[in-house]
Amino acid sequence: MGPSWFEAGDESPGRRAALLPLDLAALAYGAGARLHRAAYVRGWRQPTRLSCRVVAVGNLVVGGSGKTPLAAWLALQLRQRGTRVVLASRGYGRRGGEAVEVVSDGRFVLSTAERAGDEPMLLAAHAPGVPVLVGRDRAVVGLRAISAFGCQVLVLDDGFQHHRLARDVDLLAFDGSGLGNRRLLPRGPLREPLSALARADAIGVVDGPLPAEDGELLARLAPGARRFTARRTPASVRHLAGGAGQDPGCLHGKEVGLLAGIARPASLRRSLEALGARVVAERAFPDHHAYRARDLRGLSDEAPLWVTTEKDAVKILPEWTGDADVRVLAIRLSVDDPRGLLDWLEERLRAHARGRDASVTGL
Repeated sequence: MGPSWFEAGDESPGRRAALLPLDLAALAYGAGARLHRAAYVRGWRQPTRLSCRVVAVGNLVVGGSGKTPLAAWLALQLRQRGTRVVLASRGYGRRGGEAVEVVSDGRFVLSTAERAGDEPMLLAAHAPGVPVLVGRDRAVVGLRAISAFGCQVLVLDDGFQHHRLARDVDLLAFDGSGLGNRRLLPRGPLREPLSALARADAIGVVDGPLPAEDGELLARLAPGARRFTARRTPASVRHLAGGAGQDPGCLHGKEVGLLAGIARPASLRRSLEALGARVVAERAFPDHHAYRARDLRGLSDEAPLWVTTEKDAVKILPEWTGDADVRVLAIRLSVDDPRGLLDWLEERLRAHARGRDASVTGL
């Protein structure tokens, strides 16, 4: 991700001229995004409506906004309230060829990061008891969720731009980085024009606050959206090979290396430094990186201890690390006023029954 997307300051005329090809590409991208959404909004194409309720959790900005932990949190909380929930993901970067891959049946993890993608494995870990299914067409995934698991609520991870499936509630997640330069890809971080904010039923800010100007913009473009806040905090540290987790405070005063293939490696650095660790080495790879043994060679020569994320850990075999000490930092999502958000969500789902069974447990 281009760091200038989130850097403040005016651009010089020379820089603007150099980036003109990206501006033109962004215009084309924006036109395509508007046309894709308009095809469904104006009825040129009909989205599939399932017999279960559908909740989409997504983002407008590329990168790690906390949408996957939020989707897992919502699914787990709804399950604990007595609703039969299934999580659905596209499984970015997966190599499995099945139309629907069952990552977890709610009891056992049945797939791998290679077949399903890294984020579905993270969903399964953070939402125990909730089935996790993967497929490019989330409508097909939803039909399997209903037939195989009696799904009452389908929670889509990264589903805000998936217009082929009709949703009952759309939630957007942002992190404290905000909207960046407010430009569309590839000139900026936006996946859709800012006008798409009007379609959000709720907007959550994870690890905020937002920059003041961005908060004002969201309030103006999505005045009716419910607002909520959440935080990601270190929960435990465990060895890559497994075993019991330790209090993350065990990293205090340690010299560590940072090993990450995520959208914003700086977020892991901030977490480590907040725990009192000193980052002395770094191996950063592109988001969703498919690790190979060669990526881990010589770790012990650069730092005595390495820390990676849960998302990375599902793609790293312990034998690849040689004699290096590699630990996994687990993160917990905490939502402020969780009861208020869940009560609001259940009420919205009841209100959107549209002839479907409105007497299901928990709704």
